[in-house]
Amino acid sequence: MAKHRLHRAFKLDVAKLALGATAIAGVLGTHAAVNADTASQAAAGTTAARTAETAARPYVAKVSDESAKGKVNVTAAQVLATAKAQVGTTEDANGGGTKFQKWYASSQRAGETVARDGGNRQAYVNAAWCSMFVSWVGNQTGATPQIGWDAYTVAHAKWFAANDRWGTEAKPGAVVFFSWGGSKDLSAIQHVGFVVKDNGDGTISTIEGNTGNGKVEERVRPTSQVVGYGYPSYAA
Repeated sequence: MAKHRLHRAFKLDVAKLALGATAIAGVLGTHAAVNADTASQAAAGTTAARTAETAARPYVAKVSDESAKGKVNVTAAQVLATAKAQVGTTEDANGGGTKFQKWYASSQRAGETVARDGGNRQAYVNAAWCSMFVSWVGNQTGATPQIGWDAYTVAHAKWFAANDRWGTEAKPGAVVFFSWGGSKDLSAIQHVGFVVKDNGDGTISTIEGNTGNGKVEERVRPTSQVVGYGYPSYAA
């Protein structure tokens, strides 16, 4: 069953851990039991207060990449095609083992987020992976400068906000962040995916990782559950 928040960035054995909504509390080796995409690992001995403070920081203040220089070559259609090609990919019985988690665990970004959140790289292999899926798609298409990369949904959303790429309009290729309770607070984010289209009836069509029974799926979601949207600076 998909557990979100880290949303599953670290599947720890603490029922409260959720890599994307609430403060990350717990110790290394515990399991996240929240159904969204935001549970991060706190290192043993790290207090909940320090973990919450760390999670509140955007992972980077401003973009310093090719997109900032106007060299954007990736389109929304290319990103959505890559995401859609992953539909049906599923996790193993331990809630992990996907190529998205394995890629993230071995990435440069994993070293940075371990330094930020505690834990270790291997923990990502069985952690909440909705944000890792979004990050993997960005990497595969060459759109990481536009899409960002993180395992923690709250930090991922704050990166968009810090770079003035945050809003409330559903656009194809936008990165959509959810809170199942309807909160509009970024710290309450529990899950993330890509917008395919606004259906014009109070719902959006999406492609998401770590949803349903731990799969990549196409979904229809009510906009009442949307916290906001991150807007990659795609090529026209």
